[in-house]
Amino acid sequence: MSRDAVAVATLLGTFLTLWLLTGAFAEQLAGFMALCVAIAGQEAREVSSVLEEVSVQAIALLGRTVGPVVAVAILCAVAATFAQTRFLVTTEPLKPKFSRLNPLEGFKRLFSLRSLVETLKNLIKIIILMTIIFLSVRDMFLESSNYLYTDLPVICAHLVEVTAGMVMRIAIAFVAVAVMDFFYQWWEFERGMKMTKQEVKEEFKQMEGDPQVKGKIKEIQRRRAQQRMMQQVPGADVVIRNPTHFAVALRYKPDKDDAPIVLAKGQDNVAMRIVQIAEDHKIAVIENVPLARALYAQAELNQFIPPDLYGPVAEVLVYIFKLNGKKQIVK
Repeated sequence: MSRDAVAVATLLGTFLTLWLLTGAFAEQLAGFMALCVAIAGQEAREVSSVLEEVSVQAIALLGRTVGPVVAVAILCAVAATFAQTRFLVTTEPLKPKFSRLNPLEGFKRLFSLRSLVETLKNLIKIIILMTIIFLSVRDMFLESSNYLYTDLPVICAHLVEVTAGMVMRIAIAFVAVAVMDFFYQWWEFERGMKMTKQEVKEEFKQMEGDPQVKGKIKEIQRRRAQQRMMQQVPGADVVIRNPTHFAVALRYKPDKDDAPIVLAKGQDNVAMRIVQIAEDHKIAVIENVPLARALYAQAELNQFIPPDLYGPVAEVLVYIFKLNGKKQIVK
């Protein structure tokens, strides 16, 4: 997150608010001044009552003038912050960290690349600010001799115009600085999130050297592969099994497949699950001990069956298609 972006958004918001509401603020201030003059011209009153009335009016004036500016400033700051953090809210920066009290860590932060960049950025901002202010004030002084022959309202309007122009030039310059700072903060954050080569080596060594981690990874991979395989069983045309040990689910679509495809195969408990899913989805289950063993041993998952098994499998498929009343051609 770039703090300069927040500062620029707040500056622009408050300036535009002041620019749009200057007339209303002037009327409010004029009314308050008229009230004070009217009170001063009244007959003698108790000091406490006068102070109470003036205080109430002053507080009301403060709320009507300063309140909108403060509200806009807060809104701009919050909006600029959430726009950069994508509405991330965290209490992490509020947690106490004793490492911040470490003089060595503080010395490292003081002479770090980030500290150098912040220093250069602040110098650039100061130079830009002083240059714009100097040029604006210089032009105003060069024209100040004309004020002797100008009405007071015109002078005030000119001063407001000069000040507004100066603030806008400062805002435009700081927008450019904020944009550069935002991309720098982005780059710095991404760079800080990356692991060093040594950290990558240590992590790789730890993961590869821990048998439990490797075993867990393989177990997760095997479980996910089984889940994907089981999800394909409902698309099978037939499941060939021996009584308890092996089961192979086959699909054959003459208009799509050149040969029967193995969608799932398993042994023992996995075989029982394949058969159970097939029965739940009304898929034919054929008991053929030699063919089930041959398919389990020779056929690969999601591949065509071996050519030497075309004949036995074709006989099974023809039988299944006849039972289902389908007019299929088995190649």
